[in-house]
Amino acid sequence: MTKITCITVLLFALTAGRAPAQTNSLRQKIEQIISDKKATVGVSIYGIEDKDTLNINGNQHYPMQSVFKFPIAWTILHLVDKGKLKLTQGIYIKKEELLPDTWSPIREQYPNGNITLPLAKIIQYTVAQSDNNGCDILLKLAGGPEAVNRYMHQRGIRNIAIRFNEAAMHKTWEAQYANWITPQAATRMLVLFYHNNSLSETSFDFLWKTMLSTGTGKNTIRGQLPAGTPIAHKTGSSGTNDQGITAATNDIGIVTLPDGRHFAISVFISDSKEDKATNEKIIAGIAKCTWDYFMGKP
Repeated sequence: MTKITCITVLLFALTAGRAPAQTNSLRQKIEQIISDKKATVGVSIYGIEDKDTLNINGNQHYPMQSVFKFPIAWTILHLVDKGKLKLTQGIYIKKEELLPDTWSPIREQYPNGNITLPLAKIIQYTVAQSDNNGCDILLKLAGGPEAVNRYMHQRGIRNIAIRFNEAAMHKTWEAQYANWITPQAATRMLVLFYHNNSLSETSFDFLWKTMLSTGTGKNTIRGQLPAGTPIAHKTGSSGTNDQGITAATNDIGIVTLPDGRHFAISVFISDSKEDKATNEKIIAGIAKCTWDYFMGKP
């Protein structure tokens, strides 16, 4: 693994009155955070009201890991709006669907399986708590990975590939790399969702509130932001292999500023030889720099 020493940053200051020195300062701060890390870091940031845009390695492919649970939930809610599913309908979960050796709050709560849960509850487990078994149950209801992939492409999110469910990703180290996205596509996905041209108001509000309640990622995007900051986000992380490489530490989300403005941010860290705390600190530091930028702090 070679250290990333050369970073291409594309930063347009489109807001009236935005001084070039401020954008240069943000670029320099992000470079300071990531330039000496033994990892591949991708960043995409967009000011939803300000229209300021920042991309670092924005067109590279990064393994999504659990970030893909966000487009899965979006696809399921599209099916709800089409009348093919209902948030209140009961979904029967067999014991054999609650696979061991995977992160699953559903299995912890109902170890014997053979239960019926409302679809809404399974979405909440899957997005807010990142339940892997819940994810595969939703994927099956959606029609499989290819159906979610197709729906995202229809929404205009092209640089994304969803090919495997969680069970398949757990079988080989290489499988997780087949579920990829670019940082720019991830931010585009967030912004398109925020502007909501595809879901009913009820479905949008449900997913938005679910993402706001996300319990994972306390040390990533929200790690250095003021306590209580509203962040609608989805995390994704992998294990670490025998060579000490962590395939993915990711967080994408929409941050609400104190004055009501928002910025979308996607940070992906791949093939890292850093420890977990360092990977999380990279994301937290980038989010804090971005917060300071939009708040007009030097």
